[in-house]
Parts: sequence; C-alpha cells; structure tokens
Amino acid sequence: MTVAGVGEFGLIDRVTARLAQGESVLLGPGDDGAVVAAPDRRVVASTDVLVEGRHFRRDWSGARDVGRRAAAANLADIAAMGATPTALLVALCMPADLDPAWAEELADGLGAEAALVGASVVGGDMSASPTLTVAVTALGDLGGRPPVVRSGARPGDVVALAGRTGWAAAGYTVLSRGFRTPRLLVEAFRRPEVPYAAGPDAARHGATAMIDVSDGLLADLGHVAKASGVAVDLTREAFEVPRQMRDAAQALGVDPYSWILGGGDDHALAATFPATATLPEGWRPVGRVTEGAGVTVDGAPYAGPAGWDHFRRTG
Repeated sequence: MTVAGVGEFGLIDRVTARLAQGESVLLGPGDDGAVVAAPDRRVVASTDVLVEGRHFRRDWSGARDVGRRAAAANLADIAAMGATPTALLVALCMPADLDPAWAEELADGLGAEAALVGASVVGGDMSASPTLTVAVTALGDLGGRPPVVRSGARPGDVVALAGRTGWAAAGYTVLSRGFRTPRLLVEAFRRPEVPYAAGPDAARHGATAMIDVSDGLLADLGHVAKASGVAVDLTREAFEVPRQMRDAAQALGVDPYSWILGGGDDHALAATFPATATLPEGWRPVGRVTEGAGVTVDGAPYAGPAGWDHFRRTG
C-alpha cells in the first residue's frame, strides 16, 4: 500500500482520526481552518521544518520519533517565549510511494509530544514531493505575561539553563559513525526530552531573556548576546559530563564539551535572570552576562564548534 493508492483525502482521514483534540480547540481538523481559543488575546507562533537527509533519516529514526522531534522543535520555541503551547499545524510533503503507515505513525508522534503540554494537532496540509518534509507551526498563549524575548539580557544577569545539552549531538555522532549504542544517547537524538514547563516558570520568576537551545548553546546564546548588546561568559565547570557521554566521547575520539557547548537538538532552555532573582526549580546557573559582545567560556573564546548551521552540515 502507498499514499498514492490511499489518496490525499483518504490519508487525511486516516491521520486525523488518530489526533485527539484538547480543551483549547474550538474547531479541529476538517474545515478550511481550525479555531483555537486565545484567552490572552495574543498568540505566539513559531515554525520549523524537518527535511529527510538533512534533519532525519528513516534508517535512524522511526516515524513516531520523527513526529516527536518535529513537535518538540516547535513546542520548545513557544516555551522559550514564556508561553504555554496550545496547538500545532502540520504540513507533510512525501513521495507518492510512501507507506501510509509511516504518515500515521508520524501523526502518533506529533500528537504524543503535543499531549505532554496539553496542545493538539489541529490541521495542516499534504502534498506529493520527492523529498520527505515535515513542516510544523506551533501556537501558544502567554497567560497575561509579556513575552520573554532575546533582547532583554543586561550586564550582571545570571545565565541559567533548564534541561540537558550535548545528548542529542552525542547520539548523532554515534549514529553517523555507524553504531547504535550507547542506546541512551541514540534515543536522545531520536526523541528529545524538553523542559516545557520551565519556560513559563522562568517568565513568572522574572527572566530577562530566553531562548530554545536548538542549534547549540554557544550559538544560541550568541543570538541573545547580539540582540541584547551584551557579552555572555559561561563557566565550564558548571557543565557535568555524564558517564555515558564521557565513555562515548573517549571511544569516538571526541571532546565531550564540543557536544555540550556546541551540540543542538536537545531543546534545553537558556535564560538570563537578574542577579537578585531566585532561580526557579529545574534551572541551574551556568554563567554571567557582562559588558561587551559575543560568548566566551571561562573568559576566553571557545575553540570548538559553536553549533549547527543548516546550510553547512548534513545529518
């Protein structure tokens, strides 16, 4: 069976039948547009795209895992604004000979990740394409708070991190070398563990700036530093190297800090807080905001890779 045999509308019916709708959805899939409640009267929106051969490989990840990753990339952006995700819109472009079960399992993954934050997949589009592509738009609600943007960091602020970094990058390296273990690292690449609640919690505790760490901690904090007109200095000792990562790095001949500081796809949240603020649960200090520009580690430029560049690296 192929998606061409099932047909566009047959596949849409099969996919949407698997998607539960939450309380914020006033009108779900099936019409020209969905209707989602927006109690705050403002809507946070973000879009990401995953392209086969660039962001995922079907011999590395199952469809459900790709769905979880695609949803996580977008839901994390909403959390990084200090908002609560409410809905996802998904555009799926696929080869005509694709097994429809792959699209159904993708929907299962999207729905499962969205359910972690009470969001729903409310609609989207499908098209034939020689390249399998998943594009997701996420919507979110600010709950009456101002958005936490990248441009609010000030000298003297504490730089803090919620979630883990380096795990997905380590898993990517393991897979790219032709291995499937350590399984813990491989699974981190296939399915990120995102601290979604930490975003709104940081906003409630006075975070001055925040960002989703999708392309690498150094690279993403570089966006914060540039937008805020400040410098960021990280403390290397603030980042513990887990045993599994340390062992894998030794076996593969890799500096584990290149994963921790330069690796993306874990979708940790990085934020800055006033020096007098009490960090919310789940946040840990990793550096300081100072006068100047750029990002340093222990006061010096970092010699390793700073992060992912979509136009330079494949995976």
